[in-house]
Amino acid sequence: MSSSPGAVELNEYDPDAPGPAISVPDSGDTGEGGKLKMIVQLLKKCLGVKDIAAMRLSLPASLLEPIPNLEYWHYLDRPDLFAAINDSDDAFERMLAVIRFTFTKDLKFIRGKVCKPYNSVLGEHFRCTWDVIPVKYSSDPMAPPIHRTYVASPSSDSSSSVSPNRPVAPGLMQSTSETASVKSAKSTKSTKSARSGFSFMSSVGWSTPATSPPLSETNLEAQMSDLSLSHESSGEIIEEDEAAASEPRVRIVYLTEQISHHPPISAYHTACPSRQIELTGIDQISAKVSGATVRVGPGSFNKGLFIRITGGAGEGEMYHVTHPVAQVAGILRGNFYVTIGDSTIITCTGGKGKERLRAILEYKEESWLGKAHFAVEGVIHTYTEGESEVEEWTKVKHVPQSRVLAVFEGSWRGFIRWRRASSTTPSAPSPAASQSYLSAATSLLSSGYSSASSASTSRSDLSGTTASPSSSEWATLIDLTPLHVVPKSVRPLEKQLPDESRKLWEDVTTRLLKKEYSEATRHKHAIEQKQRDDAAERKRKGVEFIPKYFEKDIESGVPALTAEGRKQIEQELQGPSTYPLEGKDAAAAKQEPS
Repeated sequence: MSSSPGAVELNEYDPDAPGPAISVPDSGDTGEGGKLKMIVQLLKKCLGVKDIAAMRLSLPASLLEPIPNLEYWHYLDRPDLFAAINDSDDAFERMLAVIRFTFTKDLKFIRGKVCKPYNSVLGEHFRCTWDVIPVKYSSDPMAPPIHRTYVASPSSDSSSSVSPNRPVAPGLMQSTSETASVKSAKSTKSTKSARSGFSFMSSVGWSTPATSPPLSETNLEAQMSDLSLSHESSGEIIEEDEAAASEPRVRIVYLTEQISHHPPISAYHTACPSRQIELTGIDQISAKVSGATVRVGPGSFNKGLFIRITGGAGEGEMYHVTHPVAQVAGILRGNFYVTIGDSTIITCTGGKGKERLRAILEYKEESWLGKAHFAVEGVIHTYTEGESEVEEWTKVKHVPQSRVLAVFEGSWRGFIRWRRASSTTPSAPSPAASQSYLSAATSLLSSGYSSASSASTSRSDLSGTTASPSSSEWATLIDLTPLHVVPKSVRPLEKQLPDESRKLWEDVTTRLLKKEYSEATRHKHAIEQKQRDDAAERKRKGVEFIPKYFEKDIESGVPALTAEGRKQIEQELQGPSTYPLEGKDAAAAKQEPS
């Protein structure tokens, strides 16, 4: 969600930003202890500020992570789930697919750590692609998706006892040396980056796909700060199921542009034409310091994510996914983590028939005392377009039982189960049983993927019962435990425009990776000064900034591409690929003379 704490944009160079200018001097200590001291100083200065996203504040480069904000922030940490949303002919199953995508779109905050990327500058843009193996679904609607890319490798001594709820391709469960492309999550010598979705630069330019040639300076990657989004797993990551190696990949294209500086707003568009699905939206946040936490929510222009199905069984459907509220906690301990509160509402409009589907993902508030449980519960229910009372249903308890089709529960950082409401409804759990469930969920989260037998036991605990006919009513909605962020592919630097994120911030990134913080700060200030100069020149001439790739009107929260934006999307779709591509190669084959 744009309200992610990692995406907080501070107006470091806007003289017209509200409130007094606030600066955080560089302590000179570039270790994590020094960073923590500077962060605490920043929090003290931000207390009482209504919206720190609108502040004019200068940060030393040593507090930043070596990645542009527009690159860092997107909703495609698991593009394989996004590509499969329109696979089913059944509207209910498509809603399940959208819910699975929603739980995985911000996987970076489960697999990695909270960080502060660069602020985006006005007119900056970023584009990238993914060529993915989509998840597969069996003919059983209760079966979970089968993940075939970027999953944690089961340990050799537990592969035979892996819980059946862990839905990975059969080939991925065999000997990794024979069936899959594997890399170590800790290795810094591998030519394939183990960072969660980042392909950093070499001496001549950034690497692009996971199959790119060896980097000449991979040691820069290893020098990233501990605040970066590195994988938590100490095991291996299976990049792909080799049984699917001959299958065409599905290309997904992402384009985003910073369309406003004050307030900071960006627009984005994702296209997957071979699966007839698009994703669009506006990113803007509002952030406030509350005690020792930072509370972040969507800004006024940020209406959520809009998933549009342009063909196939779901043609005409639009899924509107709202953002919940996030908090960054653990700041005083130097152990940042994200908690989520409030609810995400997924509303399907359009499509066939009069009856529509709507889902509520209710994130349970964390207690001030004890461990965070990261608990979530939810419901899928029916509604009819035009019903005004539906807008007031923001929690599970608000929905009349007669409207409920399915319910789900679990940990949004781990395992989530679901069942149809038509099943025999079990009696409400006692408070002790509920606490036991939360404890089991937390235990499962901390146990990770390495111990399959204990994970299986934990899942029995989640049901509050041992395996029995009644517990079989529950099925796996999604298990995030083995999933990792799927890396993006980006064109090399020499083919990028001056206002593309990686090209624009190249000098800053190079210095940060080398820990040359003074030089990084100097280059950062140069970029900021150019923005001031450009803004002053526009003001002098009475010229208004016009976005290049998106239309100016964003009131609806659904940005429209300009002709130039559509051109850039098409260029990315037609770009080269290491793999055969679904749709593209088939069309090319038809055009070849017989």
